[in-house]
Amino acid sequence: MATYTLSQLESDLRDYTEVDSTIFTGAVLSRFIQNAETRILRDVNIDADRKSQTGSLVIGQEYINAPAGCLAVRSVQVTEDDTSPNTLKYLEKRDVTFLNEYNNYGSAGTTVATGRDIPKYYAMFGGATGITDTTSGTIMFAPCPDKTYTFQVNYVALPTSLVTNTSGTYISRNFANGLLYASLVEAFGYLKGPQDMLTYYEQRYNKEVEKFAIEQVGRRRRDDYDDGTIRIKIDSPSP
Repeated sequence: MATYTLSQLESDLRDYTEVDSTIFTGAVLSRFIQNAETRILRDVNIDADRKSQTGSLVIGQEYINAPAGCLAVRSVQVTEDDTSPNTLKYLEKRDVTFLNEYNNYGSAGTTVATGRDIPKYYAMFGGATGITDTTSGTIMFAPCPDKTYTFQVNYVALPTSLVTNTSGTYISRNFANGLLYASLVEAFGYLKGPQDMLTYYEQRYNKEVEKFAIEQVGRRRRDDYDDGTIRIKIDSPSP
């Protein structure tokens, strides 16, 4: 399986487009690569981006910060540590207005909720507002905890770019051709043509990302014992 380091991908982008480093500087190519990585991130739900973070909720605590680099929260769970066996509970996601009403707030955060129990709901709001802001938002709970609980946030994390991890990333190692084609789409768009090459690499990317999605969302999340093997329809000529 082909893999890419940053320097290898930069070299291929210049070779494929026949444009040298005076035009395609490292800074320019970095933008192409980061845009391509963002596109892949939006197109495919990748297992490698699934993370979790644990912590403790104390009595009356209504907020926690979302994990740094959190793109989307998949689920939130709390555990009663003082029960035997420990009670694990997944929270239901609601809008922040629902939680405000549930906790009888005048507005978010103005008072401490009077009704306390094991949290049942969560909501998200806020997030990064500036280029130097690394916060990922706030997670709110209702009802507020009546005692100490362990929480776990399961989330999709923003992956580190190949521009930063120059020796390789999950995408550059496991979806190198897709990263190349998506970067070439960016490159030929920057060059404003030729249109046939832009169309060609767009089609190549779409074909490869479909295969990658079958692997990530299909094969990696299925079990042959429970689900059976994946069956892919193969078109055959009409008799």
